[in-house]
Amino acid sequence: MKTIIVIPARYGSERFPGKPLALIAGKSMLHRVCELALNAARSVNIEVEVLVATDDTRIMNHVEELGVEAVMTPEHCKTGSDRILSAISQLSDQPDYVVNLQGDAPLTPPHFVEAILKELHSNETAQWVTPVTQLSWQELDLFRINKQSTPFSGTTVILDAQDQTIWFSKNILPAIRNELKLREESSDSPVFRHIGIYGSTLKMLQTFATLKQSPYELLEGLEQLRLLENGFRIKAVKVHYGDHPAMSGVDTPEDAKRAEELIINYQASP
Repeated sequence: MKTIIVIPARYGSERFPGKPLALIAGKSMLHRVCELALNAARSVNIEVEVLVATDDTRIMNHVEELGVEAVMTPEHCKTGSDRILSAISQLSDQPDYVVNLQGDAPLTPPHFVEAILKELHSNETAQWVTPVTQLSWQELDLFRINKQSTPFSGTTVILDAQDQTIWFSKNILPAIRNELKLREESSDSPVFRHIGIYGSTLKMLQTFATLKQSPYELLEGLEQLRLLENGFRIKAVKVHYGDHPAMSGVDTPEDAKRAEELIINYQASP
């Protein structure tokens, strides 16, 4: 079963133009994402290819310098998934499974990608898979602080008893009653943060692309809500950062500074 990790990397971000090429602790953000994809691919007993899908020759040239395969896609793709399908359509050999690894998530631990690859290949019923991590109270406190300056950075998710996702939001879900008591009972908060990686069958990805953008998808700016609004299921895989620095995607220059600080501190730790 052929599997491919596709990294959509668009140049023209409204909040952070050219962000795939932004330097973070001495390497471009896209360089760091390509490295983690290659590391994950090497760590699983599955044949996995890595491909960058971009809309800009500057990014294309940079990726070629890194020795990673890349293809040009139209400038105006509605979503990252549409860009991925455009890239895959140019391949002579179509994959069975596709992993969408965002080009603006340089702090993603490789084992998160490994978890998605393993779930896709071991769970025959899973058509769309994504990782989530439970926040400690300390992590939730920091998340709340960061939301004050960058309210649309970071996504939360709520799950059912079978780890199927119920909803995603840029707001912090769920609302928490009796928080002081809950803090005394456990070091873990009830909040799960979504990690912006998706794995799916190619057929499910193609189905997704035929669906119209949905109302809540447009309001929240979260394309995965299109699936939930149309009655499809998304399987969550719980992952843990361990000692790896925790951060969601880089959406603004302020996020890039946070990412750089986390990387430098992590590299300096014993």
